[in-house]
Amino acid sequence: MASTINIVSMLLFLCLISQGYGLPCTLSDLSIEQSPTGAQIQGKPEWVVTITNKCTCVQVNVLLNCQGFQTVEEIDPSILMVSGKECLVNFGNVISKDPITFKYAWDKSFPLNPISSEIGCS
Repeated sequence: MASTINIVSMLLFLCLISQGYGLPCTLSDLSIEQSPTGAQIQGKPEWVVTITNKCTCVQVNVLLNCQGFQTVEEIDPSILMVSGKECLVNFGNVISKDPITFKYAWDKSFPLNPISSEIGCS
């Protein structure tokens, strides 16, 4: 009987972990991928950025390191608001499983690394 209870308890624990309830999300669950589009904007290569939250919980108020970021292509501020050393993603709104994408144009890709976020699990 005790063996059956232990097995059921272990299965329940593994199910909770696999759903994201047992382990909290972290900033490293945000994936930022960049690739060239092949287009040129004002003589500079265009880059497409895809930000994906790989966690089952949402992340809000995501800030990226943007110190030195430059682009000749306008970026919709509701997607990426550049303010000095930091960029706010999606107006601080929820980033869930649906990726956030935007494009910019500059001589080379810029390392847009996440520096903070707030994690919300329901």
